[in-house]
Amino acid sequence: MIDKISSWKYTEEFHQEPEVITRARARAEEMGIESITASVGSALALLVSSMNAKAIVEVGTGAGVSGLWLQLASSNSVLASIDTEVQHQDLAKIAFEQAGIPNSRLRMINGKSREVLVNLADEAYDLVLLDGGVESLLSQVKESYRLLRVGGVLAIPHALWRDRVPDQVLRDDNTEEYRTVLEFINLQGLFRPALSTIGDGLLLAAKK
Repeated sequence: MIDKISSWKYTEEFHQEPEVITRARARAEEMGIESITASVGSALALLVSSMNAKAIVEVGTGAGVSGLWLQLASSNSVLASIDTEVQHQDLAKIAFEQAGIPNSRLRMINGKSREVLVNLADEAYDLVLLDGGVESLLSQVKESYRLLRVGGVLAIPHALWRDRVPDQVLRDDNTEEYRTVLEFINLQGLFRPALSTIGDGLLLAAKK
C-alpha cells in the first residue's frame, strides 16, 4: 500500500515547471523566500486559464514564482502584486522580464497589504491570492471578499501551515490564525470553499 507521504511526493513531482519559473525559484531560495510549490502553481494556473481571469491581485510578490504561474496561464490578465520588500519585487521584475510578460500586464505595488487592499475597487477582480503576512490574514480575507466579483476565487497557500493546523495541541500564533481563517471561510457562508493538501495546503474559495 502506498503511504500518504509517497502520494504527496509523487503529486509534487508530477508537475513540470517552466524553466523561467525554476530560475525564479532559485533566486527566491538564495534570498530565503519561501515560494509556492509547483503543484500549487499548477492549480492556480488551471484556475486562471479555466476562469479566463482578467484581473488578479496577489499579496506577497516574493521573487515572482507565484506571479509567473498566474501570468503564464493567460495572455491578457493583469496582475496587481503587493509586497513590503522592494528587493523582492526587483527580483520578480527580473523574472517577469525573462518570461516576456509586458509591463502593461503588471502593477507592482510596494506597501502593506492592509493599506493597499482597502484602496482597490469593489468586485473588480477574478482571483485574489493571499501569500503574504500571516498576522493580518483574516483582515485580508475580508477585504478579498469585497474585491472579488461573484464567482471570483480566493486562494490561500500554506493553509495547513506545515501540517500544524490539524493538530489541535499546537497553539502558536500562526497556526491559530490559519485555523481562524479556515473557520471563518467555512462557516460564514460567504464563500464556497475547497481545501486541498497539495503543497503546504491550498484553500480555494469561490465568492457566493
